[in-house]
Amino acid sequence: MRRRVGNTVIAGVTVLALGSGAWLLWGGAGAGPPPQPSAAEARAGHGRQEPGVPPLPPSPPDRVRIPAIRVSAPLTGLGLTAGGSLDVPPAEDDNLAGWYEAGTTPGETGTAIVAGHVDTARGPAVFYRLGALKRGSTVEVDRRDGSVAVFTVHAVEVYDAEDFPDEKVYGRAGRAELRVITCGGGWSRGTGYRGNVVVFAHLTGSRR
Repeated sequence: MRRRVGNTVIAGVTVLALGSGAWLLWGGAGAGPPPQPSAAEARAGHGRQEPGVPPLPPSPPDRVRIPAIRVSAPLTGLGLTAGGSLDVPPAEDDNLAGWYEAGTTPGETGTAIVAGHVDTARGPAVFYRLGALKRGSTVEVDRRDGSVAVFTVHAVEVYDAEDFPDEKVYGRAGRAELRVITCGGGWSRGTGYRGNVVVFAHLTGSRR
């Protein structure tokens, strides 16, 4: 299955690529499975979007911060694998996220993509608590030009891998938007994670 990000066609982020849940087989290190978003956090309909604030000029991002779930992580550029799927951050660093560097940079008009592991074989990783985010939470991205792009979450949703809504998640946007993606949808010993948690956010401010 292939998915479109802006003008570039990529394969979807697979469930296993961003977390296997293997550590849960040994008792989850006392943490239990990652939280999942409730229906109350889903995006309400597909009506007219507010325009938001003026977009920023392109600039690569260096760090993502999500205060509500205590995330402060450096960002590494992600490309495509030989098979055409989005690559993932190295699993050796639990506190590392990645962004699709051939697509939109966070803060400019369009849909920017950030992805990270929910866990590794050692335990929880950078986006372990992503499913606990609420609408109205903020996501801040430090950019290489010295600016900070501030996004407000307008939905947190979870999808089964087989029913992932490509256009809704990766499609073009007329304002500056951000998607933050990790594994989710519940976990089982036989299949691992069944889908993905996706945070939808839009630019609402910036600072230097």
